[in-house]
Amino acid sequence: MSALKLMIIVMLSGIFSVFNFASADQDFGNGADMAHLSAISEILTSPNDFMSSPVTVEGTIVKVCKKRGCWMELASDKKFQTLRIKVRDGEMVFPMTAMGKVAYATGKLTAIPLNLMQTKNYLAHIAQEQQESFDANKVTKAITVYQLSPTGVTIED
Repeated sequence: MSALKLMIIVMLSGIFSVFNFASADQDFGNGADMAHLSAISEILTSPNDFMSSPVTVEGTIVKVCKKRGCWMELASDKKFQTLRIKVRDGEMVFPMTAMGKVAYATGKLTAIPLNLMQTKNYLAHIAQEQQESFDANKVTKAITVYQLSPTGVTIED
């Protein structure tokens, strides 16, 4: 084989490996386990059914922690519904560039019960983010917030 042909083959394989790398999914932890896939809306409708075993969710990434990349929010299959994916700081670092991409996260669903004051503050914060008006006096019951503590996440490229 001539030196020119060999050089062309090496250059082409280098170019193709760049394209393959650019389109590779990103795995965090063990990556997502697709065997446990459930809809976010189904989980949030009956969270107690999903508390005891690992679950995998799918959604478009709509928010990422700007400070440490320690959480992200996935849009549900139901409009205006999201689920927070939260890790301990530094355990996994979700990049800001992941916004708008589809992610799969496998882990344990956890419940965070809020008291009435915490509920009002939480709902006020959400209303502020969505630039909506909010009247804390209309909130009379505490809520429980759910989030997923993942062991594995896959972000599609």
